[in-house]
Amino acid sequence: MKSMILEIMYILTGLVAIGTGIYALTDKEHKTKFGTGIFWILFGLIFIGGKKIPPHIVGGLLVFMGILTALNRVGAGSQKNSSEEYRIEKSKTIGNIIFFPALAIGIVAFAIAQFTPLGGLVGLGLGSIIALILTLIITKEKPEYVGYDSSRMLQQIGSTAILPQLLAALGALFTLAGVGDVIADLMGSIVPQGNILAGVVVYCLGMAIFTMIMGNAFAAFAVITAGIGIPFVFSQGADPAIAGILGLTAGYCGTLLTPMAANFNVVPAAIMDMKNKNGVILAQAPVAIAMLVIHIVLMYFWAF
Repeated sequence: MKSMILEIMYILTGLVAIGTGIYALTDKEHKTKFGTGIFWILFGLIFIGGKKIPPHIVGGLLVFMGILTALNRVGAGSQKNSSEEYRIEKSKTIGNIIFFPALAIGIVAFAIAQFTPLGGLVGLGLGSIIALILTLIITKEKPEYVGYDSSRMLQQIGSTAILPQLLAALGALFTLAGVGDVIADLMGSIVPQGNILAGVVVYCLGMAIFTMIMGNAFAAFAVITAGIGIPFVFSQGADPAIAGILGLTAGYCGTLLTPMAANFNVVPAAIMDMKNKNGVILAQAPVAIAMLVIHIVLMYFWAF
């Protein structure tokens, strides 16, 4: 059941990407329509047929997509957003109810993950579908705009949209390659044996720094927890549930500080046409550092 629903989610995601590619190819004013169209269609095909396509072919397609990106053959077309006057008028009519669909994603994902055996990933997908339906009901817009605006947003975000998947795969690769063991050996000569505070500090800092490098706390979690968390925190009697979740969220402090987390820190700067491309990161830095210190304190007192 769970696998079947996930497959449906991947197929829907792939169809959105393929639709984006078709929009790009049929856009007469698009300056890079062939590169952009091929990029998104290949991405959609990988999502739909990922399990059945041999890994070396998927790798080759990703390399080809990377070449298209490096040659600046992937970009946004001529699709336009609605006028500012229309959006202002709609915002006055709808008000804060517009945030309900976004909240629904988190609520549905949490409920399904907590109270069913389907897991958080299925919950995220179902939450997204419910959020889309709520959006159409609240805004009273026509469903035909869903495909158009999905294409517009994906093309505006560009190739950075696939960065989370690539970084997650990189994290799994690092784990299989034994990077965690190498880090554990290295930290063993630095962190004093039996010093709980030193273990907690290094674990939280390691999560934040490795997340800054990887751009994704999920990717860093497996590597840093295996290399630092287990030998220097968990083995000293830490509650795995508390230390684990605080370790993961300590990584998100690093997410706030890196351009590698493109979806959060680079794309918003591009969409808002900010003069300083790192303006989002600079604004978030004080909060990130303060939250990292709080994580260290909480893990030291709550996990032991």
